[in-house]
Amino acid sequence: MTAKTDMIKLYSQRILALAADIPNHTRLDAPGATVKRRAPLCGSAITVDLSCENGVVTAYGQDVKACALGQAAASVVGGAIVGCEAAKVRDARDALSKMLTEDGPTPPAPFDGLEVLRPAQEYKNRHASIMLSLDAAVEALDTACD
Repeated sequence: MTAKTDMIKLYSQRILALAADIPNHTRLDAPGATVKRRAPLCGSAITVDLSCENGVVTAYGQDVKACALGQAAASVVGGAIVGCEAAKVRDARDALSKMLTEDGPTPPAPFDGLEVLRPAQEYKNRHASIMLSLDAAVEALDTACD
């Protein structure tokens, strides 16, 4: 495959559609926790607001300034996270990391939409951007739920 073909595969129509329609893309008025994370290599950034009750995410908001891959990940996370137990979010973060770095399995439902990012395994410089939303969410959970 050529570099151009690889990039076309990486930026699939599904990834671009997810990036264009990010759920919960506004900040919360009174979150239980707020976390800002930045991927230093590419400059992608996210701010996550999260509220939690009895270990379950009850509200989620995000401000995403990232490449299409980071936006696509934020889209999947934003659409799946409300109603999840903290442990499920942590498991999704760990699974996404293994999917990208070790060709591990797809993160479990409801985060299985992250499978669309599997072609990014070969692009290590994009991993931090893809991980931003779940990394920030887990950090927020540590404050809001514990």
